[in-house]
Amino acid sequence: MSGTGDSERTNDETWQAIVDNFGERAKIDGPEPVAPAPARSWPEEEPGPGPASAYDDEPRFVPPIPPPLPRPEPRRAIAWAGVFGAPVLMLVALVLQIDLPSLIDYLLIAWFVGGFAYLVATMSRTGREPWDDGSRI
Repeated sequence: MSGTGDSERTNDETWQAIVDNFGERAKIDGPEPVAPAPARSWPEEEPGPGPASAYDDEPRFVPPIPPPLPRPEPRRAIAWAGVFGAPVLMLVALVLQIDLPSLIDYLLIAWFVGGFAYLVATMSRTGREPWDDGSRI
């Protein structure tokens, strides 16, 4: 029983020393902390003949070749080029300090606005399937 009282008293004294030295580094009597052991480096395995495992005989999964990306219809491609291309062209002209004629500026702005309007107008009003949450496997 006296061992428990001694440890409580030591803990109380330690905490009191911490509170007394708040803001300063507390001096606590006790063993110095031990530095952690250096990390072990494991030798890398060399490829080559080794013991056969049960998994060597099993066929490995080879994913199928994905289908080619679909090509958008020409009007939709022109609209997307306007939405992304027109601001990029104007930004490049601005950064390179190229003074574009006013007609070109208005055509780029019209291309952007027209492309955006076309994409919004031709957007599907309904989802693919009513229960579809968008995930595909």
